[in-house]
Amino acid sequence: MFEVTYEERGPWAVLRVAGELDLMTSPALRRRVHDAVADGRHRLVLDLSEVVFCDSSGVGVLIATRRLIRSCRGRLRLVLPGSGAPEGSHVNRVLAALGVRRLFDVHPDLGSATDERPSPLPA
Repeated sequence: MFEVTYEERGPWAVLRVAGELDLMTSPALRRRVHDAVADGRHRLVLDLSEVVFCDSSGVGVLIATRRLIRSCRGRLRLVLPGSGAPEGSHVNRVLAALGVRRLFDVHPDLGSATDERPSPLPA
């Protein structure tokens, strides 16, 4: 079962993705991203914490989303739980294996992804 739900958190549009992100389902995510951008939402969080599988077409949608948001001078953040751990989430492992994880602003949870408070400066 694949599902994309939408919510707003302050200035952020949040798309929560659940299920398998593959050749059959990635067009649905692409449409939802384009709909959000067409509605003027240029600060986007993709919450991928419930994605159990991601193939190259799913990665392609993530990269295309990054390109689209950058062209709008917007901001994109991904939620990938356990992204600091070696095992991490499935999506995190796929992005790391392909060498593209560094292209994304990755957060461990939705709270930190939508937090607008400035980070404290290191001592």
